[in-house]
Amino acid sequence: MIYFDNAATTRPDAESVSAAQRYLNEDFFNPSALYREGFEVHRALNDARRRILACIAPQGFELIFTGSGTEADNQVIFSAARRGNFVTTEGEHAAVYASAKELARRGMEVRFARLRADGSVDADDLLSKVDENTSLVSVIHVNNETGAVNDVAGLAAAVKKKNRRTLFQSDGVQAFGKLSFVLPPAVDFYTISAHKIGGVRGVAALLRKKGVPLAPLLFGGGQENGLRSGTENTFAILQFAEIAEKRMRDLAAYRRQATRLNACLREQLDRSLFLPLSPENGSPFILSVSARGLRGEVLQHMANERGLLVGTGSACSSRNRYSRVILACGADEQTADGVLRLSFFGTEQEEDACRAAAILNACAAELREKTR
Repeated sequence: MIYFDNAATTRPDAESVSAAQRYLNEDFFNPSALYREGFEVHRALNDARRRILACIAPQGFELIFTGSGTEADNQVIFSAARRGNFVTTEGEHAAVYASAKELARRGMEVRFARLRADGSVDADDLLSKVDENTSLVSVIHVNNETGAVNDVAGLAAAVKKKNRRTLFQSDGVQAFGKLSFVLPPAVDFYTISAHKIGGVRGVAALLRKKGVPLAPLLFGGGQENGLRSGTENTFAILQFAEIAEKRMRDLAAYRRQATRLNACLREQLDRSLFLPLSPENGSPFILSVSARGLRGEVLQHMANERGLLVGTGSACSSRNRYSRVILACGADEQTADGVLRLSFFGTEQEEDACRAAAILNACAAELREKTR
């Protein structure tokens, strides 16, 4: 089996799972318990917090563990976008986009900035929508469908220049562990997730600049300094810390290999059958293409039968025939209907990419012949 759907989820890294296994079997204690064993788990949890922060954030940030990137995004939006208007982009992950639509349903003014053809935000259009009443701006760091990289540091600084009181959020789920990036002071909130980089599902984190107000989304026992109640998933958190450090330590090697895989597929996919949609200067970990005039979902199933697993876009939007993000890039419905997303971990072999290209070329040629 060739697995090229790592933007949806990744195989948990065996080494980091093994390192954290004791928090499932031996040190299973509740970190809020007052006896010594619980306190030791609490100390390990806080050490994991420090280790993850050290991968991306300077001293001025703190970290709140959540159950998913979606939860973290929701917490920021429903906490910070309470007055004036909320500005975001047409290219956001569903966690942000659907939350924005819900805010609009409740009566909040929501402004969506246009996308460029590659899936990055039109910066001029975004900034034109920011005014003295803008409470929050949210811009995805790496577009999860095209891999386009937004300059969140520059955009955040420009937003603050227009209105210093406006808060800036970025969903960094497809960027963390894939881009070399340190959070700049103009960014107030940043979301990361474990299962996109070899962690287990069920844990993510919200990074918040110290002093920036944030209201809890979940209420209860007051864990995470009152900002996220619920008993912490200590095994998943400790494994997150292990894989985050490993990923950042070897980031250059992962990026080099992802770049090779991406280039190999771009070169070997038949251009008479497939149109690349991802920019060449985007994240090397994502390559979206379109078999225009064919059904991407049908191609996905045909490839699956031959041992290749790929996506058709965001897994969180798989119920929709046409990707709203691809349409927002200016593509027509025939192009959007034929989208396939190949995404890499950065450890696969180049022969995997060659084999994937051969499978997709054969599937698309067969399907085109059948539909004539």
